[in-house]
Amino acid sequence: MKSFLRCNNCLIPSIRPEQLISSDGICNACVSHENKLKINWKTREKEFFSIIKKYKTKNYWDCIVPSSGGKDSHYQAFKLRELGLKPLLVTATTCDLSEIGRKNLDNLKKNGFDTIEVSPDISTRKKLNKLCLEMVGDISWPEHVSIFTIPVQIAVKFEIPLIIWGENPQIEYGGPYRVNANVLDRKWLEEFGGLLGLRVEDLIEHHSFNYKDIIPYIYPEDKILKKKKICGIFLGYYFDWDNYKNFEVAKAFGFNSFYRSIENGYFNFEKLDNLQHGIHDYFKYLKYGFGRASDQLSFLIRKKMISRDDAYEIVKNIEGKFPKSYLGISTDVILNKIDLSMEKFKKICDEFTNRNIFLIDNNNNLIKDHNGDLILNENFND
Repeated sequence: MKSFLRCNNCLIPSIRPEQLISSDGICNACVSHENKLKINWKTREKEFFSIIKKYKTKNYWDCIVPSSGGKDSHYQAFKLRELGLKPLLVTATTCDLSEIGRKNLDNLKKNGFDTIEVSPDISTRKKLNKLCLEMVGDISWPEHVSIFTIPVQIAVKFEIPLIIWGENPQIEYGGPYRVNANVLDRKWLEEFGGLLGLRVEDLIEHHSFNYKDIIPYIYPEDKILKKKKICGIFLGYYFDWDNYKNFEVAKAFGFNSFYRSIENGYFNFEKLDNLQHGIHDYFKYLKYGFGRASDQLSFLIRKKMISRDDAYEIVKNIEGKFPKSYLGISTDVILNKIDLSMEKFKKICDEFTNRNIFLIDNNNNLIKDHNGDLILNENFND
């Protein structure tokens, strides 16, 4: 690879996993956005209510909403209440819950939503955070698994057959076409859930974890789900999903945003719950050359809320900075909670840096700017 190429319409690079760019340089996320404008949402809404009717039970709760407490969780909860449903919010507690994250979870409770929070053993979680950062470059791997497994386990336990997830990433950000685009099941998790080739079973077979240690990270067996008639669907398949409008809805009901843009990001209302998000996003940048700001600004470009040129100038100034803090909390403090030194962390960063997309000198050493940050070998398309 001689240069780093972005979509001609937005800022998403060609090396994003599952990203397809057409011959005229347009990524499939932008194509998907245009296709959404042609969807008959009234027809989709009718489909949604037919599913609700199919899975209606005498249970106290009509459905489960997997909830992080974020602005999307707020939108889901209030949207379903507006539609006449009584959801049970299920939270798989995040790895390192922030103060503002706690406030937003509590805000949903204050608004009258029944909530279950499941917090996996913290000592096991610390080991998983450290192991997964070292092995696959993702400190958030255990969180991203548990948010897809714990709500399903609760659905089985309480015999609530319908789980209503939020956005469908393939619809919103592009990805391979899937026949059952409205369904989130085990197959979806294994293909799109961010496992990065690391199976939960590997933790037992190769990393000395006991079965009981990783129960929260195990997806229920298909035969059990079939017997209980458990089904998971994406709300964003049936109703037009819009991150910014979701925030406006959440804010109206007391959702707390941060007082400034998050580190390496543009918005102040996303990724507020977990203090490890900054590390997670930085590794995304090291692997693929883009991070949270590119995602957020590309969304605004597609919504015609900002020009591509202006968005690119912003990205150049704020993205790819070494994560010294997150939500104002020092990275040293965050790493100390999982028994990882800054020196070791920097070595892991170097191991996962994609040298094909950053400038290197004649001795194959990464070139850094005056702030000590890596420099993309970028050819920005006009």
